[in-house]
Amino acid sequence: MSGYTTSEVSELIGLKPTQVRHFVRRSLIAPARGERGEYRFGFQDVVLLRTAKGLLESKMSARRAMRVLLKVRSDLGDAKGLASVRIFAEGSNVLVREDNRVWEAETGQTQFDFEAQEPARQVARLGDREDLVVVREPDTMDSDDWYNLGLDLEDARSPRARDAYLKAIELNPRNADAFVNLGRLMQLDGDLKRAKRHYERALDLVPNHQLALYNLGTVFDELNELESAADFYQRAPSVPDAHFNLARISELLGDELSARRHMRQYRQLVDVD
Repeated sequence: MSGYTTSEVSELIGLKPTQVRHFVRRSLIAPARGERGEYRFGFQDVVLLRTAKGLLESKMSARRAMRVLLKVRSDLGDAKGLASVRIFAEGSNVLVREDNRVWEAETGQTQFDFEAQEPARQVARLGDREDLVVVREPDTMDSDDWYNLGLDLEDARSPRARDAYLKAIELNPRNADAFVNLGRLMQLDGDLKRAKRHYERALDLVPNHQLALYNLGTVFDELNELESAADFYQRAPSVPDAHFNLARISELLGDELSARRHMRQYRQLVDVD
């Protein structure tokens, strides 16, 4: 019998069996039934439950998480559409990201910017070049300093994060991590060609760079070049989501054994983390 049992889904995702059954009873998902009437969950069901778990971990009530997911599913038209977007908590709001569009799940209001918390605002002010000179004394900063500043600016959602990574690369053209993060920012902006080029540059420097391999896989995934995507995911075995995506691709290709194997590896890595 194909599909995952309730206990298998519980182990893979980290939800209690009672929570899994709760989402079924509330019609968020509609798993198939086995020969004895037991639930059999498909991969799309697993994706939706994983999203639900993420909302619960943000301290959201189960009632609100259910209401949000049902509304987004209704807005998108079907459960498959729900599995194709990213849903996450941002402060007290729940946001939905689909390609380059972000909107509030409960109001439908499009988001053009994000409100950061006060510490993040303080970091964001470093994004002006004049402030960088005064606050961080850039003449004394090395490549790693600029890379770490880029991380801070990313946390503040400042567009200057890209400048910080470029400065890190200028000071050290072998800073592979800066290439990876710069590529990821470009990928988030929808510039897959330049993102791919930066990931490849990182791999020229560090051939086994796990995040560069994984991120390059996501580029091919977005282009629907699944064979190439799977190849790079296979080369990033230490990244949990590489196995999650390999499970999805295996499911699409009808290879259920591989899908289950990668889901087990995904869960093992998540447990370790």
